Amino acid sequence: MTTDLARWQFATTSIYHFLFIPVTIGLAFLVALLQTTWYRSDNPTYRRLTRFFGTLLLINVAVGVVTGLVQEFEFGMNWSVYSREVGNIFGGPLAMEGLLAFFLESTFLGLWIFGWDRLSKRVHLACIWLVAGATMLSAAFIMAANSWMQHPVGYVMNSAHQPVLNDIAALFTNPVFLWSYLHVVLASLVTGSLVMLAVSAWQLRRKREVAAFRRTAVISMIVLLPTIVLTLFVGSELGVIEGTYQPMKIAAAEAQWNTCTTHCPFSAFQYGGGSNDQAPSQIINIPGLLSILATNHLNGEVKGLNQLQAQDVKKYGPGNYIPNVFIQYWSMRVMAYLAGLVMLFALWGVWLLRRQKLDHATWFLRIAPWVVVAPFLMNTAGWMLTESGRQPWIVQGLMKTADAASPSVTSTDIWISLTVFVLLYIALGVADGYLMIHYGRKHLQPEEDDAATPPGDGGGDRPLDDTESDRIPSLVY
Repeated sequence: MTTDLARWQFATTSIYHFLFIPVTIGLAFLVALLQTTWYRSDNPTYRRLTRFFGTLLLINVAVGVVTGLVQEFEFGMNWSVYSREVGNIFGGPLAMEGLLAFFLESTFLGLWIFGWDRLSKRVHLACIWLVAGATMLSAAFIMAANSWMQHPVGYVMNSAHQPVLNDIAALFTNPVFLWSYLHVVLASLVTGSLVMLAVSAWQLRRKREVAAFRRTAVISMIVLLPTIVLTLFVGSELGVIEGTYQPMKIAAAEAQWNTCTTHCPFSAFQYGGGSNDQAPSQIINIPGLLSILATNHLNGEVKGLNQLQAQDVKKYGPGNYIPNVFIQYWSMRVMAYLAGLVMLFALWGVWLLRRQKLDHATWFLRIAPWVVVAPFLMNTAGWMLTESGRQPWIVQGLMKTADAASPSVTSTDIWISLTVFVLLYIALGVADGYLMIHYGRKHLQPEEDDAATPPGDGGGDRPLDDTESDRIPSLVY
């Protein structure tokens, strides 16, 4: 019971935190693109757009940092056995993330916020690109740690039967890390693009600053279309990698109870299913597709859950090694199907752009603000697929989740903290949603407010009046 509650608590904080991470990575990159365009063209409209979407970035960062800090403490409080046994490996990438990536991001984000009209345009532009790079670097360290849990590499067992890192390079060349990290970065760019497109479409539909927000709509779709296509491709290849190192996860994601040797069909939908239902009613079977998705070959073999369970019992001893099949099956389909719909939506948008009909495409502009929900559902489903599919292991093949929880923490302790976290996160979510919508619906900063910055390399050390000094730190207008 205590372990299950600890899992629920960590799942709650992880999923909530992961709502903000892709937005931060994606928007930071897009804001950097906007500022680069301003730097190269000296067009004040791009400065106004940079500050406008910079506000949304800062709101997201503020809430995301708060939710991320909680997870760091949970490792020591709820999962002390895990931290003691494998902390010498898992803690390394986390320390790198905190000491390098997070401080790099926060330092240059501060310089970017307070550097308007104080730093030269070139230096100020470098700040936002460093912020964008640091967000991706932060994700790299986190994914390196997580990928080690999925596929442990670069370690030896010491005399106390504890894994000890002996090859740090192996952490960052782990095939699970390489593909999953690329998948996360691409998904983040998709998320950021859809956030920018949603705001731009809302403004265009109301005929506000049409020329300006048409530009951000174009930029967001230029980024969105190739990244969603690549996301689908990389996600498919990641499935092949996981099929190699975590075949139980892939078998559960396909509800494949018995081994299929060749031309395995893919079920698009099913009724029933789950750990207690090995014969669900499958709808729309697509011949051979499962073999292609799992092995990249039409005649590839997909091992079944029953056979893998027997192998794991023989290898690790008695126990249930099958993850929650219902969660796995539907998480994969929610993620993949929504990604397919987003790709079709992006193609629709690019087609409208080519025909120069975007400004008057009523249905597209009406639907776009709602499509922004899709990447959050996709990201959550992907995270559930990844983490739930590893169960009952907290470190694949080395440590079970049931053996990793803190023995001194009671169910009452976790119930209290879990309740507090849920209530707090609901409040933070409402606040974040309100602020994002509120500032996403505001008008652009008037051009005359930008006239104070002379063209060229920036304002240098020009003193600021009270109005400017109040406006620049907050980036709120």
